Amino acid sequence: MHPDRDITWTPPPGAAEQPRQVRRILALFRPYRGRLAVVGLLVGASSLVSVATPFLLKEILDVAIPEGRTGLLGLLALGMILGAVLTSVFGVLQTLISTTVGQRVMHDLRTAVYGRLQRMSLAFFTRTRTGEVQSRIANDIGGMQATVTSTATSLVSNFTSVVATVVAMLALDWRLTAVSLLLLPVFVWISRRVGNERRKITTQRQKQMAAMAATVTESLSVSGILLGRTMGRSDSLTRSFAEESERLVDLEVRASMAGRWRMAVITIVMAAMPAVIYWTAGMTLHFGGPDVSIGTVVAFVSLQQGLFRPTVSLLATGVQIQTSLALFQRIFEYLDLPVDITERDDPVHLDQVKGEVRFEGVTFHYDAASGEDAQHSEGVDDAKGAESDTARQRPVLDGIDITVPAGSSLAVVGSTGAGKSTLGCLVPRLYDVTGGRVTLDGVDVRDLDFDTLARAVGVVSQETYLFHASVADNLRFAKPDATDEELHAAARAAQIHDHIAALPDGYDTVVGERGHRFSGGEKQRLAIARTILRDPPVLILDEATSALDTRTEAAVQKAVDALSADRTTLTIAHRLSTVRDADQIVVLDAGRVVERGTHEKLLALDGRYAELVRRDARLEPTR
Repeated sequence: MHPDRDITWTPPPGAAEQPRQVRRILALFRPYRGRLAVVGLLVGASSLVSVATPFLLKEILDVAIPEGRTGLLGLLALGMILGAVLTSVFGVLQTLISTTVGQRVMHDLRTAVYGRLQRMSLAFFTRTRTGEVQSRIANDIGGMQATVTSTATSLVSNFTSVVATVVAMLALDWRLTAVSLLLLPVFVWISRRVGNERRKITTQRQKQMAAMAATVTESLSVSGILLGRTMGRSDSLTRSFAEESERLVDLEVRASMAGRWRMAVITIVMAAMPAVIYWTAGMTLHFGGPDVSIGTVVAFVSLQQGLFRPTVSLLATGVQIQTSLALFQRIFEYLDLPVDITERDDPVHLDQVKGEVRFEGVTFHYDAASGEDAQHSEGVDDAKGAESDTARQRPVLDGIDITVPAGSSLAVVGSTGAGKSTLGCLVPRLYDVTGGRVTLDGVDVRDLDFDTLARAVGVVSQETYLFHASVADNLRFAKPDATDEELHAAARAAQIHDHIAALPDGYDTVVGERGHRFSGGEKQRLAIARTILRDPPVLILDEATSALDTRTEAAVQKAVDALSADRTTLTIAHRLSTVRDADQIVVLDAGRVVERGTHEKLLALDGRYAELVRRDARLEPTR
């Protein structure tokens, strides 16, 4: 486990970067500006109603009660009740609209991030932990919920209330207003300091949450549990998780308490201001200053109390916005990731694909500077090994020229790290060549639209992936509109129908996490059935049987033969027994083609291929 590894993280934006980021955040709300305008009108109306109430109170205390005007008193009291009703109704409506807008923005963000990740090349996922990706979508976007659903409305509402209240206070008595607002600049400065502090802590907290999510994803999967228990590391993993959780506890406490005492001081001062106003009014009268009526003082204190709530809320909102900048920054990092594999503006679409594949002067190497090491190539390509630093500097493939006629079969063999799997990845554009080109029916695969390429090229790899769903759902992933008869036909061709039919729930049987309810050979045959259902004219078989025992391999090989019939087939093999009947065999060594021909011709050469065959023969009894 590497809980601190997070290569896509960058520090939070500096002061110069924040205005640009704020503009970008505001742009997220642009599609909903009509609804936000309605919220603004509701906020303005609510503020005006709430400000009017103290003036009604002033008239009650200074006019209606002293002069005994009961009719006016009733109207003023009714006005105060009506004001409370209107304020509540406006509040409910603005909450409904603002929450809806906020949830739509979160939906847009989640969809945008997921869509961006779907377009990323395989290299991105080989160097990024799954838990980190999940944390960005779940924790980071989820953490912004309060900001996008209520903060914008709260900001407008409180700002409007503050402005309206200050204007009303000035209309009552400018001297008392000056006393009330004397410390406001200091409060704003304190809240900005608190916001910056919380933003930094939030960045650390989200990074730690991502690390925990990655640990949970890895260690609590079926494979992780099996590995932990068989290695006797369950207690160790629990202790490691506890340590990470302890770090998160510390960050959560720090995030919650950051600036709490300073904000408490602001609250105390604001709560004490009515007493200051009463004292100021009393001292003014005592020393012969201008007369201030009781109604004016009470109305002013009422306004000041109305100012206290939105002012404190406004300062807290500023702190929350500063904190949320760290979350937005992490989301924007993913939205700004460069997409390596893109479709041309005017891609070529092929209605019919014959299946001729050509590698013309193909060179490929992983960009070590950008973090795209050879982990995938060597991880999938024979035994999950990592290349040495020296190997990373040389091309994984160098000057490959191969033609595979439509409907014929090509086998690619070689030792570990020769570049076999990488060669297979270039046809469906899991990676793009760095030199030369790969063509399908004479068209560079980089010029084809993604739909054509997906329909034309099917891949069956050693690492079979099945969703936690029913057998039928897993098969229909290749063809959503497939009928039951088509599912059964594909399963029969893959030699797996009888086994599925014998299950208590048949094709409705849930395969379990990553298909662990099925054996390795059964999962492979399910993957083959899925590809048969897809019916691609070009087939890539990447070590499809190398992890199976000899008996299971024979059963799967029958399914592979059924799948390969009448298709252009590129077989990447470690066990040479599966490729002897190939129309053409090429031997790769250090990324170069060193031999090519049929099985018989290559044996007659007594070169590298013959050596591999002899090695295979020596290993055969041990399998």
